Amino acid sequence: MQFSKQKHNIIILATVTVFIFLTTVSLLSLNALPQKTVASSYGGTSMIVLETSTNRVLYQNNAHVSRPIASTTKILTAITVIENADLDKKIQVDKSAVGVEGSSIYLSYGETATIRDLLYGLMLQSGNDCAVALAVAVAGDVPSFANLMNATAQKAGANTANFTNPHGLHDDAHLCSAYELALISSYAMKNPEFRKIVSTKVYKDMPYEGRDYNRIINNKNRLLHSFEGASGIKTGFTKKAGRCLVASSARNGMEVVAVVLNCGPMFEECAGLMSKAFSEYKFAALSEAGKKIGEVTFKNSDNTIDLHAKAGVHYPLTVSEINRLDIKTKILSGTNLSGVETELPIAEFAYYLDGKELGTAIGYTHEILTSNEIAEIIPKATYMPS
Repeated sequence: MQFSKQKHNIIILATVTVFIFLTTVSLLSLNALPQKTVASSYGGTSMIVLETSTNRVLYQNNAHVSRPIASTTKILTAITVIENADLDKKIQVDKSAVGVEGSSIYLSYGETATIRDLLYGLMLQSGNDCAVALAVAVAGDVPSFANLMNATAQKAGANTANFTNPHGLHDDAHLCSAYELALISSYAMKNPEFRKIVSTKVYKDMPYEGRDYNRIINNKNRLLHSFEGASGIKTGFTKKAGRCLVASSARNGMEVVAVVLNCGPMFEECAGLMSKAFSEYKFAALSEAGKKIGEVTFKNSDNTIDLHAKAGVHYPLTVSEINRLDIKTKILSGTNLSGVETELPIAEFAYYLDGKELGTAIGYTHEILTSNEIAEIIPKATYMPS
């Protein structure tokens, strides 16, 4: 069959979403997909590991129990500040920020600093004084800033967490689960400024007011020095919360966040959990941009047209899950209004694991088809994810 190139009588497909993918997965959907509970030898109270682009839970233990989270609170503090402030703005340190108990970079009353400098002091050295200074600068006072924090947490999907302060010092009402902390962390890591800050090992650009040299702010997250692919993000400790850590790392195109709460060997546990995730899961390409994902044949004809994807769709899967994937195809139809198209969306390919849809991709062709040719299309998924 010779495909017609005529510019008239062409029927093409309605505008469709190039691809639909689960960038945020609901709690119900996550629980419906296979996930692993770690062995009882786990050394902390609560833990979770999730993949950041899909928020798929890979491992969990007591992940939905609300509890104190110490200075890992500052993950939410930082992203709230970044979304609500000019980072280059210079502020004067409020007296309420001076002498806050716990970790500090020893700010002085009236000292000037940029919002950005204070964010580095907050996230690398865990400065509680930085937390209060930022809260007052952004919202006027700590309670008003806590309201902003809770609004940001809800945007990230943490709907039952409650934050009363920007530093994580103990308050009976200041609670979050490992799962919700992982969602907040995954959300924050999508912001380039946040990602840059938490991956920095040493920050030397903050002036030390009254002295002729800058502060040296070191990151307390030692996994940045010892774990392959480490990208962040925050340590924490109070007597009530215990030792807490949110760690992130990326290998082979997949990034994971690991959260451990009330865990003595927090660095070792996070390193082990992330290594396990990279060993057992692959960031499988359900479709790859520009690559063939299927083809169409025609009734009463041996001719075929290859279909390619405009965008890639990926999902974290084990080898056994990849082998259980199912692909369902659907022909798209509509009316051409412009007369000419260089890329026609022909079929939708939906990827399923154990009956649950993981994502969809649209198969395109460069061919121009007549209404008769479109009526004869039979789609086939010829590319299996690998």
